[in-house]
Amino acid sequence: MSNPAFIDGLFAKKPHEKAPDFVKAKLSIKREDMLKWLGEQSDEWINIDVKESGKTGKWYAAIDEWKPNNDGNWEGREQAQQAVSEPVPAVDVEDKPFR
Repeated sequence: MSNPAFIDGLFAKKPHEKAPDFVKAKLSIKREDMLKWLGEQSDEWINIDVKESGKTGKWYAAIDEWKPNNDGNWEGREQAQQAVSEPVPAVDVEDKPFR
């Protein structure tokens, strides 16, 4: 397994034990560091996985660098059902079930 590529200024944590069930992760952004890192990237899309360390149990965010094989084979992809380069569309504020 290769070393994860981290995102400067982005931190992922397990939700607080008293957080509601619908809270799946806690993300923190150190704005200045992340803006600098984003300015150094050339890809239009940056896919990110939130993972849990097998050794320490700490959560972290890492770049998802997976690419399909030349023949379009999805072998080795843990989440084969997800689109490769299309992010999940943003939810319009008006569509949210709370206000």
